[in-house]
Amino acid sequence: MGKSYFYTMRLWSFFLILFLYACTKEGYLNSPDARLRVSADTLQFDTVFVTAGSTYRSFQLVNEYDQALRISSVRIGGDTQSPFKLNLNGRTGTRFENLVVEKKDSLYGWIQVNIDPNSINGPFVVRDSLVIELNGRIQKIQLEAWGRNAHFLRNHRITQSQTWINDKPYVILGRLTIEPNASLTLSPGTQLYMRADAAILVKGTIQALGGADPTQRIRLQGDRLDEPYRNFPAAWPGIYIQPGSTNNIFRYTTIQQAYQAIVSQQGANGSTPVLKLEQCEIDNAYDAGLIGLNTSIIAENCLISNCGQNAVLIGGGNYQFTHCTMVSYANRYIDHQKPVLTVTNFSNNRADPLAAQFTNCIFWGEGGTVEDEVLLSKNSTAPFQANFRNVLWKMRTAPALATVTQTIQNQSPLFDSIQANNRYYNFRLRTGSPALNTGIVTGLMVDLDGHPRAIGLPDLGCYEKQ
Repeated sequence: MGKSYFYTMRLWSFFLILFLYACTKEGYLNSPDARLRVSADTLQFDTVFVTAGSTYRSFQLVNEYDQALRISSVRIGGDTQSPFKLNLNGRTGTRFENLVVEKKDSLYGWIQVNIDPNSINGPFVVRDSLVIELNGRIQKIQLEAWGRNAHFLRNHRITQSQTWINDKPYVILGRLTIEPNASLTLSPGTQLYMRADAAILVKGTIQALGGADPTQRIRLQGDRLDEPYRNFPAAWPGIYIQPGSTNNIFRYTTIQQAYQAIVSQQGANGSTPVLKLEQCEIDNAYDAGLIGLNTSIIAENCLISNCGQNAVLIGGGNYQFTHCTMVSYANRYIDHQKPVLTVTNFSNNRADPLAAQFTNCIFWGEGGTVEDEVLLSKNSTAPFQANFRNVLWKMRTAPALATVTQTIQNQSPLFDSIQANNRYYNFRLRTGSPALNTGIVTGLMVDLDGHPRAIGLPDLGCYEKQ
């Protein structure tokens, strides 16, 4: 009995020691050679407009050891004077101390940057570093952000004619309204960056007068320049030309990421077109690139690409499209489910006369469900005239409602390079394209790039192969 009791007590003592050992917190790894694995050695921010802030960039500090680590500090090198701010474990500041990272665990953080205005008109760079001190040794993550001063306009109304010059970008917050009898002229190179609620409402006149040189082109796009937002469609509402507005001109202008890039309403019977587009690019609009509602539009050397609907001309009107390319490829943001061109003479149970002329144009799409890239629809109570002359299009059969002359049907235009997954699109024509030298002379002397058109037979579409 005594021996059994003795062995029993020894057994209980052994389990008690195991239990106490298991409940004892492991010590910290204090080796000066210990290092955290950082998820990035540099955190970069794309162009940030001053005072507007930025999105966060995240980072991760990983403990790959079998013991916990105690980090002495994680701090912004420039401390409170830095434009960069640190968020760690839900707290914001510039310095955090005595942080424990358990074995095989991670610490997550975020960096934000806010840049103060200065006198520099062009882009500039600000830098700092995130400093991590562990066991007497320093690790760093470099921080780099490009800043840009800008004009900031919120719910701005233009009541008298004015010109915006290309000194700094314009960041538009809320609606920009051009009142009747007033005009807004955009000088070559002007850039407008639109907040998500920034529609342009044109009751008077807007004229964007860009130049052929890339530095002279005018640009309108969303104001989020960081990934992935810089490529999102529907980043801003678009441009809405109201009834009574006339003589609106966009020349060498790029319009991107809108919900509806340009909507022109009524004014079909005036001697001056409501809207003229010359050497323009309209791209990545979620709903539609160009909508005409019983209006008058002249478009020359224009590219309308990768929109939910590229061009929608409804309710009648007068339209002339010359050397234009309308093309869509299904991509991660927009499925190609609707034709690149829709033309009707009715809308909301009302029909009005329609006259539309398309010369030396390309209508093409791939990767979606569309078999006929041009859709015509007519209400018999109003005149309907749609002429297609020297065009290349993806169509099973020519539309019965159209007058068609010299078309190239269902032959790929052989665009230079398309990488839809990488959002790379070069819609210039390759050697061997059936669109080369198959147009008719129209009097247009340059293409979308500002390069000269052929003296003889020009190419179809917005680009002339050089």
